[in-house]
Amino acid sequence: MKKIISIEGMMCDHCAGTVKGALEAVDGVKSVKVELKKKSATVKLADEVSNDTLSKAVTDSGFTVTGITEK
Repeated sequence: MKKIISIEGMMCDHCAGTVKGALEAVDGVKSVKVELKKKSATVKLADEVSNDTLSKAVTDSGFTVTGITEK
């Protein structure tokens, strides 16, 4: 399963790296691709992970989640 997280507040590659690291640390996350220009992160999951868990990882890193969609 894939989830696309829309994120506000990322301004540079360092910000994108912070978000990527935070999401990769979540149990059940297989891979993360952060797209700075699209203000989003695409997360591939190995196991079921709740939107709240993913959102908390991003917000705890200092960024704002504006939405999560499943693909």
